[in-house]
Amino acid sequence: MNHKILVVEDDESIRRLLRYELRQLGYDVSTAEDGKEGLDKALKTQYDIIVVDWMLPQLSGVELVMAYRKQNQRGIVVMLTAKNDEDDLLDAFEAGVDDYLTKPFSPRELGARIKAHLRRNPYQLTERYITHGNLNIDLDEHKVYVNQGPIDLTKKEFDLLIYLLKNINEFLSRDQILNEIWNFEYDGDTRIVDVHIFKLRNKLEDANLTIESLRGVGYAAKTK
Repeated sequence: MNHKILVVEDDESIRRLLRYELRQLGYDVSTAEDGKEGLDKALKTQYDIIVVDWMLPQLSGVELVMAYRKQNQRGIVVMLTAKNDEDDLLDAFEAGVDDYLTKPFSPRELGARIKAHLRRNPYQLTERYITHGNLNIDLDEHKVYVNQGPIDLTKKEFDLLIYLLKNINEFLSRDQILNEIWNFEYDGDTRIVDVHIFKLRNKLEDANLTIESLRGVGYAAKTK
């Protein structure tokens, strides 16, 4: 079965180009021209990938993603945006975006990222649960608990946490993290790693786990 992709873009020329390019790669592509139509389609059909523009009529891309995630939808979301301010990126990742491309972008690069996301299977784990002090993780359900209370993590934050725990006490470079979590040669802004680390630290502030940084080296998970 072909992977299903939804493109939500109000610019007709971009929408038609992406539909053509992604269909050429063998994907089953649907489109929507505003945020409300995009959300309706995303909730009615299970898509593997949703490509969504930030600036949309009816609902913005961020509003669409927030509403989508509130329904416990796990599809991978790639945001298209002309914004590159760090605060804007924080808003997007907090909403539940997994990846982003800054306009203008190459459809070929978008296709490469989609392919990489779809082939990801980074963890060969035989146990369902990970326990680290007061931190408990259900790998099957993708749920994280601190002191028995649930912690809401995005898919990328969850994957990042598992990767850090698999390499606890070992400093991992940004390039290592990009290769493992995003699984492609990423030539964009490496702030994508810093933003996810920042959000993960805040969400796990009550856990007995700290994420340390070493300038010029990278990040490591360590016991408090």
